Amino acid sequence: MRKHVLLAINLLILTALSAQKPSLTKAYNCFYDKDYDKAKVQIDQCTADEKLSAKAQTWLYKGNIEFLLANREYSEKQKNDSYQIQYPDAPVEAFDAFEKAISINPKAEALDMMTAQDALKQLYPYLLVRGVDQLIAKDFANAKKTLAKGIKSYEMDTPQYPMNGDLYYYYAYAMESLGENDEAVAYYQKALNDGSQNAYVFAKLIDHFKAKNDYQNVEKTLAMAKQKNPNDMSIRLLEIDYMYWKGDSLKAKSLLDQIDVQSLKTEDEMVNVANFYIKEKRYEAAERLLARSNVLTPNNFVILYNLGVCTYSFSEYYFNRQNQLALQQANNSDIQAAKNLSEKYLAEAANYFEQARKLEPKDVNLLNTLRAIYVRQQSPKADEIDALIKQLER
Repeated sequence: MRKHVLLAINLLILTALSAQKPSLTKAYNCFYDKDYDKAKVQIDQCTADEKLSAKAQTWLYKGNIEFLLANREYSEKQKNDSYQIQYPDAPVEAFDAFEKAISINPKAEALDMMTAQDALKQLYPYLLVRGVDQLIAKDFANAKKTLAKGIKSYEMDTPQYPMNGDLYYYYAYAMESLGENDEAVAYYQKALNDGSQNAYVFAKLIDHFKAKNDYQNVEKTLAMAKQKNPNDMSIRLLEIDYMYWKGDSLKAKSLLDQIDVQSLKTEDEMVNVANFYIKEKRYEAAERLLARSNVLTPNNFVILYNLGVCTYSFSEYYFNRQNQLALQQANNSDIQAAKNLSEKYLAEAANYFEQARKLEPKDVNLLNTLRAIYVRQQSPKADEIDALIKQLER
């Protein structure tokens, strides 16, 4: 009896082991039944098997299964934005599997499955979505790898769905985020050649050409930007910046005056226009825009710093006004009013600069300005700031 029990146990073990044995047939059957989740489990067992992993058919199956998983997932995501992607790397795994199949046998085929060559040409939209998700997650190294595969897919043939430069733009952005700035420029240019109308692409190329004092290419790129985006505020601001850069301040001012500040919608637009106003010493106009920006985007260093610059300039104006009135022997009440306004705006400037200092505590220009303010206020904080500056300069 004991032998029969042992025999039964051994048979169960053998049956279980047999059930777990990698099988291309099982993977294909699950694929054929459109049960891609089970098909993935089966094919992953095959790719991990020493003998089966040497077969082109294994990787062809793997590629097709991952491709259809990606297609299913992104279709669901388009229908319902709250859908949680279960196989985020399916496009990457599909790409790698198809390339593996080709390396073993470029003629590998299977019934009701795409060939590796045909499938590779169609993967770029999924690779783009995956790469962007990785960029959002700040996984720049893997985003670059994913988007490089997307570009390879995109360039294999005339694309069925033109990307209008998006693949090259995001790839360049990933490179830039990794500090590969010079290399990124070539792909921003490719994005432009592929039909991109993204203002950021034009801005990056213009910055690159400006750094080389390449006036001809700056003007060429700017002209193209204006042609493609004649009413885009970002492009209008690029043109104003270009005019200041080449020294045509009259033209820059004329273009700046044509902007309806009430039409500015984003914090970036408001900050850029405010910067131009500061350049023109139009501090009141700049302060109004920066105040709006500060509501939209609180705790932004640039906004807070420039609000400090504006209110500090107001303080200087009333300080000089106070001295002028004193020299003119004006009424004491007028002198005192100017003095009060100067002190009020000086305190506001200190407040903005202190808020900015919390975000960038080692900004020496900011600290020097704060020290000057506290000296004028005869505040003991002047010594504290002075000590910090000396410490940073060591």
